[in-house]
Amino acid sequence: MTNKEVIRAFYKEFFNDHIIEAADKYVREDYIQHNPGVDQGRQALKEAFAEKFISNPTFHLNIVRIIEEDNVCAVYLKNVDPEGNTICRVVDIYRLEDGKLAEHWDVLQPCR
Repeated sequence: MTNKEVIRAFYKEFFNDHIIEAADKYVREDYIQHNPGVDQGRQALKEAFAEKFISNPTFHLNIVRIIEEDNVCAVYLKNVDPEGNTICRVVDIYRLEDGKLAEHWDVLQPCR
C-alpha cells in the first residue's frame, strides 16, 4: 500500500467504522503522539478512541485532501455530524515508517 492508501484505509476502518483493532494493522506499537490529549503508543490511541466512540457513536471524519512528501503526509479533513454538517476542521500530519503510522501531530479548528 502507498502511504496515502494506508491513511485512507486507517481513517475508514478506525475512525469511521470504529474498528479499534484496525490500529494494529496501520499504527506502529511505538507510535509517537504529539497531541497532549492522547498518551504515547498504539495502545493509548486505541483506548482514547474506544472511549470517544462510546461517548460519540456518530463520530465521523471526511478526508478532503492528503498531501504527501517523502514519508510525511498531511491530511486535511472535516469532522462531520450525521447530517453532514462540519463540526470542526482538522489537519493531521503523520510520519510513516515501514508502511505504518509512526508519529502524529494535529491542528483543530472548531466550527461551532
